[in-house]
Amino acid sequence: MNSPLPPAEELALIDRELAQLDARRLYLLGRRDWLLRLLQQSGAAAVRWGPAASGPPAWSAGPAGPAGPAKEASAPGAQNVLLTLGAVLLAVAALAFTLVSWGSMGIAGRSAVLGVVTAAALAAPVALLRRGLRSTAESVAAVGLLLTVLDAYALYVVGMPGTDGTGYAAGAAAVLAAVWAGYGSALRTLRLPLPAAVVAAQLPLPLAAVAGEAGPLGLGWALLVTAALDAALALRVRAAAVPAAVLGSAALLVGAARSWSADSAAQALAPAALLLAGAALGTAAARREPRAWPAAMVGAVAAVVAVAGVARPELEPGWAVVAHLLVGLPLLAAVRVPALPEAVRRGSVLAGATVGALCALAAGAAVVPVLVARLQVLDEVWASTAPVADPYGPGASAAVALLMTAGAAWWLSRVSARPESAVVAVVLAWAGLFTAPVLLGLPVAVVFAVQLAVTGAAGVLALRSPSQGAGIAAAACALAGAANVSLGALDGRAATFAVWGLLGAGCTAGAAYGPAARWVRSGAAVCAVGYATGLLVAAAAVSDLAVVRWALPVLAVPASVAALGPRLGAVRLPAEIAAGVSGVLALVLAAGRPETLALVLALAGVVCAGAAVRPERRMLGWAAGALFVAATWVRLAEAAVTAPEAYTLPVTLPALAVGFLRRRRDAQASSWTAYGPGLAATLVPSLLAAWGDTGWVRPLVLGAAALAVTLVGAHRRLQAPLLLGGAVLAAVAVHELAPYVVQVAGALPRWVPPALAGVLLLAVGATYEKRLRDARRLRAAIGRLR
Repeated sequence: MNSPLPPAEELALIDRELAQLDARRLYLLGRRDWLLRLLQQSGAAAVRWGPAASGPPAWSAGPAGPAGPAKEASAPGAQNVLLTLGAVLLAVAALAFTLVSWGSMGIAGRSAVLGVVTAAALAAPVALLRRGLRSTAESVAAVGLLLTVLDAYALYVVGMPGTDGTGYAAGAAAVLAAVWAGYGSALRTLRLPLPAAVVAAQLPLPLAAVAGEAGPLGLGWALLVTAALDAALALRVRAAAVPAAVLGSAALLVGAARSWSADSAAQALAPAALLLAGAALGTAAARREPRAWPAAMVGAVAAVVAVAGVARPELEPGWAVVAHLLVGLPLLAAVRVPALPEAVRRGSVLAGATVGALCALAAGAAVVPVLVARLQVLDEVWASTAPVADPYGPGASAAVALLMTAGAAWWLSRVSARPESAVVAVVLAWAGLFTAPVLLGLPVAVVFAVQLAVTGAAGVLALRSPSQGAGIAAAACALAGAANVSLGALDGRAATFAVWGLLGAGCTAGAAYGPAARWVRSGAAVCAVGYATGLLVAAAAVSDLAVVRWALPVLAVPASVAALGPRLGAVRLPAEIAAGVSGVLALVLAAGRPETLALVLALAGVVCAGAAVRPERRMLGWAAGALFVAATWVRLAEAAVTAPEAYTLPVTLPALAVGFLRRRRDAQASSWTAYGPGLAATLVPSLLAAWGDTGWVRPLVLGAAALAVTLVGAHRRLQAPLLLGGAVLAAVAVHELAPYVVQVAGALPRWVPPALAGVLLLAVGATYEKRLRDARRLRAAIGRLR
């Protein structure tokens, strides 16, 4: 698009034009709203057509005057309220007349009154519709329909008092449904008669079944036949689909209840026929109406209950679940039958999935206790009291059901490319295979062998699975299986070493498998470190060592991981974190004896120092220094040493010399790295000793030394000596002044300290900004130090 104007001028021109258009649009919208309000106010303003001076005709409005209060209800709304109220009052009057005044009139009078009033109520809508009064006609027609009900009731009370009430109600409902249907067909403008006829048509057959004492199955058939009639009517009147669904579902529930309560296969045949008829009705509805696929699904489930219900009384509860699976899972094959209508195919597949899910839940109720039972081993470890299930007990069917459902889910994931089905298949297959040997009551050795194999297979699937969903599910199953079988192995010593050793080896192999996902390998590495730690703890327990001595072999795990270092590759960091947890466990185990704790701290420091040799793990040098210092403190405290300087100064002097040499070779080296460990090795223990010393020599000497270190740090612009020396000097000063502060506080009135605190806060608040600026300068100055 070319333009003679420069881009900047053209853009400004476009902005001005758009602003003018927006202003014009707002004006027109306001004018339109005013005109609408003017037209809705009858009599409030005179609207007239007047010719304009030039141009096309235009609307002109006279003086409007005051607008008046806003109306809270529209005219049609008020009309509907009045008509509804009138219809209700007429209905109440009719009821009162029927119940109260009916007995005071003769038969002729009664007949005349009912006939005239009913005929008038039913005929009046014809005249009202001709005059265009549709809402009034609806109200009068509603009164007429109610009068027909009252007519039926009056006829029963007067003419047939000895007739069975339920049977009469069935016949009356049928007659009323026919009359209302004819009346609604004649006056199609009315919306009430036809729906009322549909509602009334739901009652004749069920009421007739109750009157004839047909029993639950007879009632079920009546409901089903009524639902079938409704389904046929729904092809022309859509509203009939709702009662069809409700009555059909009720009939199927009756059939399912009778099928599940049958005591023999012969007794289950009659409910099966009802369920199969309902299934056929649902399938037929889905074939005619694509949106009725829920009917096909419910019908297919009913067919499964019907067929499997015949065999259920002859089977154990667990195997009855298997029978339902044998009938229901083949429905999934409908996904591969394109000849079926879409609604029928969708309903059948969902029905098969529903049956499989329900049966899997029922089987899971038998599997969960098997997994939880392993917790009993914790009551007494290495007691050889592993429980064994009854051979070929009912629990064996649970494993069969789980495996069948898993196979169906796996097949469905292959043909439909749905990852959810693959996840379900993995979980169900693991649950079935893992618990099968326990449910079958096999020997303990066989149980452990099978469970180890299943756990290993899940781990291999996690390592090699191309699907992330299935891989995550397999990893979770492998982790759960490893935890459960490891817990069960605590029942015996040999089982503990065998099972934990095999699982540790498997985890090590998984961590070393390069093509696997990194998160899977990292998890395997963590588990391998954990099993190595557990084996060392078990070996220490077998050797009858004291618990505090168990810490020494546990330290071999972090030492091994630190030695391997870069050879661990991508799993190095998670393995080192797990090794750090093992090191913490060693410290916890050694906490009961100071001399052992000091030894373990020192050895842990050696491990960290060895790992800190590598450039990428320099930060572990701080941990090593802290562990060495902690080991020294623990040892000194255990020996009741009152002069720690005799032990710390021989460490501090060489450390400072090494730091001085380091700084000469590398001027960029931090003072914390060079001098921090050496200074802290003496200053911190001496400070702790000074706080418990009542004499004046140690605080004086320590304060002088801290002052010297602080001055050297300030002179050499070194951060570590400055901060360490200053902190120790401040702590010694507080220690020395504390008794005098206590004495002064005791001598002063109690209101003085709060007052002084308030004054201090006010002073600080008044110079807050300046204090912040000074603090930033101090922080920047300290940050520039080495």
